[in-house]
Amino acid sequence: MKNNDIKPNYLKIKQIGFDTKINWNLSPDKLEDICISKGLAKKTNLKAIAINTGTFTGRSPKDRFIVKDELTKNTVYWGEINQPFSENNFINLKKKLINHLNSKDEIYIRNCNACAEKKSKINITLISEIPWSDLFGYNMFIRPSLDELTNFEHEWTVICSPSFKASLNDGTRKENFSIINLSTKEIIIGGTGYTGEIKKGIFSALNFILPHEQNILPMHCSANIGEKDDTALFFGLSGTGKTTLSANRERKLIGDDEHGWSKDSIFNFEGGCYAKCIDLSYEKEPDIYSAIKKGALLENICLKDNEIDFKDDSITQNTRVSYPIFHIKNIVQPSIGKIPKNIFFLTADAFGVLPPISKLNSKQVMFHFVSGYTAKVAGTEEGVIEPEATFSACFGAPFMPLHPMKYAKMLVDKVEKNNVNVWLINTGWTGGPYGIGERISLKYTRSMVNSALNGNLDNIEYEKHEIFGLNIPKECPSIPSHILDPSKTWKNKDEYIKKAKRLAELFEENFNKFS
Repeated sequence: MKNNDIKPNYLKIKQIGFDTKINWNLSPDKLEDICISKGLAKKTNLKAIAINTGTFTGRSPKDRFIVKDELTKNTVYWGEINQPFSENNFINLKKKLINHLNSKDEIYIRNCNACAEKKSKINITLISEIPWSDLFGYNMFIRPSLDELTNFEHEWTVICSPSFKASLNDGTRKENFSIINLSTKEIIIGGTGYTGEIKKGIFSALNFILPHEQNILPMHCSANIGEKDDTALFFGLSGTGKTTLSANRERKLIGDDEHGWSKDSIFNFEGGCYAKCIDLSYEKEPDIYSAIKKGALLENICLKDNEIDFKDDSITQNTRVSYPIFHIKNIVQPSIGKIPKNIFFLTADAFGVLPPISKLNSKQVMFHFVSGYTAKVAGTEEGVIEPEATFSACFGAPFMPLHPMKYAKMLVDKVEKNNVNVWLINTGWTGGPYGIGERISLKYTRSMVNSALNGNLDNIEYEKHEIFGLNIPKECPSIPSHILDPSKTWKNKDEYIKKAKRLAELFEENFNKFS
């Protein structure tokens, strides 16, 4: 039986209201052919296809909503991030969305899973207007076996239509929207072609389901595992080096973005990777570059006669590629590891005052996890003329439906119970702020991370930072000792103290919002 012959739960789809032509579980090759034949994609020199997502080249956080009902009214952490949406408006908008898709000649439906650990696995039915949205689903979610497809049981539904636009009376902010209904297990997305909305919709749902129902900690992090089955987790916002540092030839990749921490394992939520491509090269990121081949889906990349120009950001800085995880050679299969031995919080401190590596106690773990700090540098956005602190609770605030302290307390409990080492790594500046100091050498950062992983920092002396209270190692193999203490890299220590105190104040102001 071919994949496109597999039509599990066809009756359920009819009950939802679809009566147009349905393409079921098409292969990546077939989807690529359709995209190219319809003029929706171009074949590139690396054999991957490239598409343009239209007006939206990134997520639209202000247009993401959660249905407020009996299940969610007292559990979701409502506010600017988790915005409420009425049940009636959701029902009416979903009907309009389905009617819109029924007006199309054909749609695409994919059955897939999230969560590599079987007891946490959820079934997903992705219903797409456009074939490349379906290809994204194939790449990013876990692909069921033939047996699992044949006996697939409907659970979560994601309906995605870039050409459908909401009206003023639909309850949305604009024409585009992404709305999660946790009670009915549905996500509806309209008015945007950006595929990341599909991925992050399911991630947001898991961030509610797993801690609320299974006491599993969901995490926005990458994970890898060494030869001794020692798992490491890497948390960090964009630009902090999460992908770079978790890609280690000496260690196998569990996953690059979303994981769960259960009683006895770390497991990947996804079946693929969604990597940034701006300025990509084989020399900088050999694993990602090599994964861009037939089956991969490039988004908003600039082409010159089908030749990819990774440096060109004229469409967006947020150029992306999705590919199934098996495009990377050095992976764990299935995507599951043991309880972590080490956790790394990554920050690119543009103030230049945080140590390049420090060890955190339990109180500091909670503080820095809730902070989720990095810094914007001058020139990255209009109006940013000096380093600007950026905080994202739990290193993923836009996807966390519960109060940040819920996730933070779960993390600290697991860290203490399993005696896990937690490190704060500054991949940003030293010797002064951005524009005066210099970026910490990637060679040094890799060496410090490897020393932590190898246990070389377990039995050495530490000194306490006078302002942040962080425990700084007095020595680290292959690292000049003065590099470890940031105050010694500045020409003027008084200026260092002044800048460090200012950042400490910003940390406290942010943390007080949650405590």
